[in-house]
Amino acid sequence: MFLSVFELFKIGIGPSSSHTMGPMVAAARFLELLAASPFRPAGLRARLHGSLAFTGVGHATDRAVILGLAGFRPDSYDAAAAAAALARAATDRRLAPPGHPPYIFDPARDLAFDYGPPLPGHANGLVLMATDAQGDVILAETYYSIGGGFVLTAAELAAAKSGQEPARPAVPFPFRSGAEMLAMARAAGRPIAAMKRANERVFRSDAEIDAGLARIWAVMSACIDRGLAASGTLPGGLGVRRRAAAIHAQLEAERGLNLVPPHSVTDWIGAYAMAVNEENAAGGQVVTAPTNGAAGVVPAVIRYWLDHVPGASPARVGDFLLAAAAIGGLVKHNASISGAECGCQAEVGSAAAMAAAGLAEVMGGSPAQVENAAEIALEHHLGMTCDPVKGLVQVPCIERNGLGAVKAVAAASLALRGDGEHLVSLDACIETMRQTGADMHEKYKETALGGLAVNVPNC
Repeated sequence: MFLSVFELFKIGIGPSSSHTMGPMVAAARFLELLAASPFRPAGLRARLHGSLAFTGVGHATDRAVILGLAGFRPDSYDAAAAAAALARAATDRRLAPPGHPPYIFDPARDLAFDYGPPLPGHANGLVLMATDAQGDVILAETYYSIGGGFVLTAAELAAAKSGQEPARPAVPFPFRSGAEMLAMARAAGRPIAAMKRANERVFRSDAEIDAGLARIWAVMSACIDRGLAASGTLPGGLGVRRRAAAIHAQLEAERGLNLVPPHSVTDWIGAYAMAVNEENAAGGQVVTAPTNGAAGVVPAVIRYWLDHVPGASPARVGDFLLAAAAIGGLVKHNASISGAECGCQAEVGSAAAMAAAGLAEVMGGSPAQVENAAEIALEHHLGMTCDPVKGLVQVPCIERNGLGAVKAVAAASLALRGDGEHLVSLDACIETMRQTGADMHEKYKETALGGLAVNVPNC
């Protein structure tokens, strides 16, 4: 089992990796399918199912599908060009993706929200269709946005579930569980980040790995900085005020004062994480870590380490990300990183586990301590629901990232105080998360039909 660090940490746009980035990627894939087909369609249609329908407007899924069918991609997204394309689609009722003829597409008619039962493969399903001049469907494909910006067709998802995924080159440390990871680390005498790097070398040179990791951190860091400088009210109608900048200003004013409480460091961590998720809620550029809804946790812990921990070195940020990705890959392979599948335990919980592992790694933790840090962080997110008010990635998501980052630091600290021996293994915790997600009622899994979403006035 190999999942690249560059598959887990993907540069994209807010507010949601599964509901915004994923549908945009699916639409781009459908355009590729059209280009390779013998058909010459006249029009396009889209139908959203399950969680994509229930929280699609709040998560900008409708905009994402339209923009994807117009030729936009998350990793090269241009906000001004996107706004112009949406305006043209609304007035012209046509889409003109590069390299394609214009297609008839009326957003009010050709983009449907299906609030019935979800499609059988996953809670986040969409069907994209091409029609002839009479409006009859001549080509259709079903896509599933399975979390973190990952997208599979119905056939690809079925193959993955049956264990028939396409073969990939062998890697030197093919661990599929925490137990295998620790056994390989003991046998090789290597840290987790070093094993992960060795696996990445099968596909990229060290220079390419380092450049890619530097790019990921540069985008994460810039996102924190933008969030700490921005004020105002977030879009969507809830009237949520940005708070990270004001908190940061207060903390800066308190520097050097004798009366600053020691626990104010948690405010720094929270401000960094909230800055990212306020940017995400505003549709800004973020990095999936492992999702957009949980994008603030990992960068907040890295910034905390760099700015507040003596001896921290920017040269080791890559090791942080590699160790975090090793844990994220285990969670995705053995459970889920999708809020629509397993609730927020799969998003912020997974992010906290990844961040705790990364911090323990760069602070000199043994592989056993790194695994312990990840387990502690994930264990204390078990059962957390995904209940976004008004379907927006704002309440409780923004604050939840701040608390997830604080938990990650606490988990790493606890693990580093021990020797790596602990009762509950990471594997047991991941399996518990999977079972809890399977038992969780659908209304608590990113549908905005339960929890805070129905108990907080949203207008």
